Amino acid sequence: MEQLPFIYSKTTAWRLGRHLTFWLLWFLFQLVLYSFSPSPALQRQPFGYRLLITLPETLIYLIPSLFLAYSLMYLVIPRLVIPGKYVLATLCAVVLVLLTAALSASLSMSIIDQLRHQLADPLSPVVAREPHPAFPVQFGVAMLAGLRGSITVGGVAAAIHLLKCFQEKQQAALVLEKEKANAELQMLKAQLHPHFLFNTLNTIYSLTQDVSQKASGMILGLSHLLRYILYECNQPLVPLEKELTMISDYLQLEKARYDQGLDMAVQLPKTTHHLIAPLLLLPFIENAFKHGASRMIENPWISLTVTLHEDTLAMKLINGKPAGHTHPLPGIGIANVRKRLALSYPTQHELAIHDEEEMYIVNLTVTLTQAYPEPVKSVYNGVAD
Repeated sequence: MEQLPFIYSKTTAWRLGRHLTFWLLWFLFQLVLYSFSPSPALQRQPFGYRLLITLPETLIYLIPSLFLAYSLMYLVIPRLVIPGKYVLATLCAVVLVLLTAALSASLSMSIIDQLRHQLADPLSPVVAREPHPAFPVQFGVAMLAGLRGSITVGGVAAAIHLLKCFQEKQQAALVLEKEKANAELQMLKAQLHPHFLFNTLNTIYSLTQDVSQKASGMILGLSHLLRYILYECNQPLVPLEKELTMISDYLQLEKARYDQGLDMAVQLPKTTHHLIAPLLLLPFIENAFKHGASRMIENPWISLTVTLHEDTLAMKLINGKPAGHTHPLPGIGIANVRKRLALSYPTQHELAIHDEEEMYIVNLTVTLTQAYPEPVKSVYNGVAD
């Protein structure tokens, strides 16, 4: 998209230029069109003078066009059409069209009528004016007349905006797919005979059983963690119970590193029968240790609560940090998670991250899909510390 900044750039200068160009072209088109109005008095005038006469009403008629176009582009499309609320979007579009018609008729019967009398009447001979029809009839005719241009330009603007939204979404999906493919390639390069890796870990595990139960337990947990990441995370969705088991293994490995110096409270669902995108929660937990517990000299602590209500998973992650210390800008891990959430759960997630004085808080809710008709008991069912 960078090669077409006039169309896709989000910078203020490009956006302003794009919108001004669009409305300038529409204004010129309407100005020329109105100058060919079938008015005998108007048609007797030179073309340049006709443009001068119709210029004020052309400008005024831009008001309802702007109202309809921007209401569709920045209210109806992003909040209703993109999320898939098509019935509500249709109703809102109808209401906006009626409001635009009423606005156009009001302007036509007040300001524009006065301008026409002032500019056009001196050009025509004095004739007896026919009586005006009833006000409702006048207003209805004015609504229909004013809608012609507003609906046209509003529809064109909305169509362009909608097409641009879908193209940007498609481009973002392609970029993420490319990044995913590159990450998979890098992971494949780093695997280097995974069977050798696991066999070696198993050998070390057997040798450490008689030496240190703690070390053998850590090696076993690391083996489970690597096996899950290498072999089970190549699918778009994985069972939530396996993801929670992986998180439990990771937390136990981190806890073992701190011996008894880490206060860690963990609450995970006891049963689950849902699917989730793999490794979606882990980057937040890694950050809690990297930027929180590891930087605290005394009494490091982490609190993780994951709950599941019907199909909604909620994670609340809080970690302590040294007073006055601020987390660095989000790294590639959190940035990638945000992109994955935007693409995999575009309207089914909420993420809020708060950097407080002595703690860091992450609140995440995701609406998941069900995998099994009956709940499956998780291998991890409780609270650590």
